[in-house]
Amino acid sequence: MARKTVVVLKDDLDGSEAIVTVEFAIDGIEYEIDLNGEHASELRQTLGRFIEAARKSSGARGRPGLRQPPAGSRDAKAIRQWALEKGLKVNARGRVQGDIVEQYQTGH
Repeated sequence: MARKTVVVLKDDLDGSEAIVTVEFAIDGIEYEIDLNGEHASELRQTLGRFIEAARKSSGARGRPGLRQPPAGSRDAKAIRQWALEKGLKVNARGRVQGDIVEQYQTGH
């Protein structure tokens, strides 16, 4: 028996059929979004003037404050305690979620 798997991309904004996955990064965080042609053009047009004025970078290396410090250099226990006090859902073990660390760093 043969099996055929079909992957259909859905536009992450409106659920229509997507034709492209657009990758971008801001503040050291990489994102990807599936978009139809119209939304992909809109995103590129909106960012266009910023891209034209920007310079290409090889990453966040050497730019302070844009990357998370290595796990050993931050106090995961303090971050977990802070998150729980704020009513945020945080993993009890393992790596602390990036958005939680970011919120903690912003607040401190």
